Amino acid sequence: MGKIANPKLEAEGKKNFLWAKDHMAALTTLSKRHGAGRPLKGVVVGVCLHVTKETSALIDALVAAGADVKLAAANPLSTQDDIAAYLSTMAEVWAWRGQTAKEYDWCIEEVLRAKPEVLIDDGADLHVAAHRAKLGSVLGGCEETTTGVVRLKALEKEGLLRYPIVAINNARTKYLFDNRYGTGQSTFDGILRATALLIAGKTVVVVGYGWVGKGVAMRAKGLNANVTVVEIDPIKALEAHLDGFDVMSIEDAAPRGDIFITCTGQKGVIPFSSVPLMKDGAILANAGHFDVEIDTKTLLAKARSVTAVRPNVDEVVLPGGKRVYLLAKGRIVNLVAAEGHPPEVMQMSFANQFMSALYVLKNHEKLGKRVLDVPPKNENEVALATLDSLGISIGSATKEQLKYAESWSL
Repeated sequence: MGKIANPKLEAEGKKNFLWAKDHMAALTTLSKRHGAGRPLKGVVVGVCLHVTKETSALIDALVAAGADVKLAAANPLSTQDDIAAYLSTMAEVWAWRGQTAKEYDWCIEEVLRAKPEVLIDDGADLHVAAHRAKLGSVLGGCEETTTGVVRLKALEKEGLLRYPIVAINNARTKYLFDNRYGTGQSTFDGILRATALLIAGKTVVVVGYGWVGKGVAMRAKGLNANVTVVEIDPIKALEAHLDGFDVMSIEDAAPRGDIFITCTGQKGVIPFSSVPLMKDGAILANAGHFDVEIDTKTLLAKARSVTAVRPNVDEVVLPGGKRVYLLAKGRIVNLVAAEGHPPEVMQMSFANQFMSALYVLKNHEKLGKRVLDVPPKNENEVALATLDSLGISIGSATKEQLKYAESWSL
């Protein structure tokens, strides 16, 4: 069962799995602590995540806890085929790099065909498909990323949500580290692998100043780029200004930028109308989950020509003869052109996923049909386990301090 690109890549996949797991001690610790009694024994867990070496550590933890895992990829181009091969030895996997849109949807349908009871998702494609199919087996689930939480909140607002979902992205141990430090580093990893160009001295335009945008801007500044931020939220725009960045509209930023990076989770934040205003040779990259942030559909439709000049780099010649370079076909550059986030930050996100899957399975009957946050107790446990994995110990409040914190009197 399942479908992958090449089973012969299993040995290479195991090496990369072990490398990631060795740098994800917090996940290992918490999976042993909470999964020792095999609380997921006999439970079908449907998973739709980027199939990377870090994800393999989560799947390993779920299987060790007794889960019957069914895995599909969360992006047609992000699967690491060696990891898919290795994971197929312990779970049913429908994932390979280079899927068509139809194949991508089919893989998700195959996961749902197994009637999973818990869903773990990144981007909400699996949750949305389960809702469209009115799948009755699902007791609850989790959602990894900003885009997915937005979609699920919309379902909840319309009264259509069918089961409780823990919003992993809302956890401080996720967005403060995964979104900011993970995406900040891995986005430039993808850009550098794709282009092999110098960042220092270039003008990098960061579209969006949420936690992902903050991380990307921080790393661009660290690489000695000149950073401009595009924002429509006045509070975030002010924050970017006080963080030392130029702030302006996409129309004003377009002629200035050398590299444009979208970080919003929103559609059309680089509209086609802005592209002809850009310099000849400008680079377009997306760090958001879906390939809608750059209007690639119009860009490619109006192009005079599109030529692959390097792996993950398409030269797009505009009607007027100007060239722009589209990275990773407008899909998430850090996972298509590189390997995604470092394991040290993903150990927190995936520890939250693991513990939240257990939490929602145990408590689904009383949680209601809503999107909810990771319980603070669980988050603190993840943070402490991560500190321990880094060899860091901290103190705790005294009884006197705890009493003072709850008193109105000095």
